[in-house]
Amino acid sequence: MKNRPFLSRINNWFVFTLLTVIVAALIVSSNILIKNLRQKEAERIKVFATAIKILQDNQQKSSETQDLLFAILTENDQIPSILTDENKQPFIFDGSSRNISQEILNNPLELRKLITKMESNYEPFEIEVANGKKQLVFYDNSALLNNLRYYPYFLGLLVFSYFLFSFWFLRTIKKTDEGYLWAGLAKETAHQIGTPLSSMIGWMEIMKLENPDSEGVHEIEKDIERLRTISERFSKIGSVPELNDMNFNETIQENYNYLKTRISRKINFSLHLPTYDILVPHNRILMSWVIENLVKNAVDAMKGEGILQMYVFERNKNILIEVKDTGSGMTKQQSRNAFKPGYSTKKRGWGLGLSLAKRVIQEYHNGDIKISQTEIGKGTTFRIIIRKA
Repeated sequence: MKNRPFLSRINNWFVFTLLTVIVAALIVSSNILIKNLRQKEAERIKVFATAIKILQDNQQKSSETQDLLFAILTENDQIPSILTDENKQPFIFDGSSRNISQEILNNPLELRKLITKMESNYEPFEIEVANGKKQLVFYDNSALLNNLRYYPYFLGLLVFSYFLFSFWFLRTIKKTDEGYLWAGLAKETAHQIGTPLSSMIGWMEIMKLENPDSEGVHEIEKDIERLRTISERFSKIGSVPELNDMNFNETIQENYNYLKTRISRKINFSLHLPTYDILVPHNRILMSWVIENLVKNAVDAMKGEGILQMYVFERNKNILIEVKDTGSGMTKQQSRNAFKPGYSTKKRGWGLGLSLAKRVIQEYHNGDIKISQTEIGKGTTFRIIIRKA
């Protein structure tokens, strides 16, 4: 159970690596495809330029040959191209350009920019004509090829978004299932405790009638009341608890009074409360459970000996509760995993106390709980933040 967070990180890294490989493979394969298309378009322009050269020869041609050459010229209906002289001055006769808007052709400045852009992308094809003169065929990518340049990145983004959504969806389902599991387990525990507890309460009433002044009877009665509180805590998990604007100082004080008598006398346990009342919407039973979990963890970390301090104070319209111990402290990895269900540094224990405390604070009280400070060999400070009424 303690290895679960490590295995979870391994699985997350595996999914991330697999996703990266898939996206990279799509981008590489798409770029190879685009490169091949660029070569095909260059070959088509070469045939186009050859057809222009043959048409400009003074040799007599049959009508079939001329029809073939004109078919080659008109077949280019996607690749922008323009015919110029050797000084890069464009010709203006019909058929000297293909797939270039008339607006650009009528604007010499824009046409010059287009030719410069074409030359920066592709080396023009040279055509030798009569008198040793040369003509140049400039060309550029077709609109389809230009759009395909962004295709691999769009596809990679789409695949990444799909995996991200799938990961979020599965994680949400998992958290929901875990929530139902904890709620069901808690309610079943409350039910199982409730049956013998009712019987114990009945027997306690009989004992009180027979020995009303017995100290042992009073102590057993306190423990029965404690069991009743624990049962009520479990029964509230999974349901929406009622939050009342009760005096928060009273809740903390009552919890402190109970815990102080039940921890080691070698621990110097102190409570520091504000001198004024604080009204905070909270459920007293669940909040006491959280404080008890933090105190018990601190006692275990100190191995029954040390200084344990609890502070309640106000800051920026929030109420903060800090539980500070002088125990063994935590490593960075331990502090990151402390609130994960099933994680525990103890030889005994299920690793559920802090995870349930986090749920009580975050989901039921809309607050936050975290480890604000920890250092190996010096201790740990837990902090709870709750909005003030």
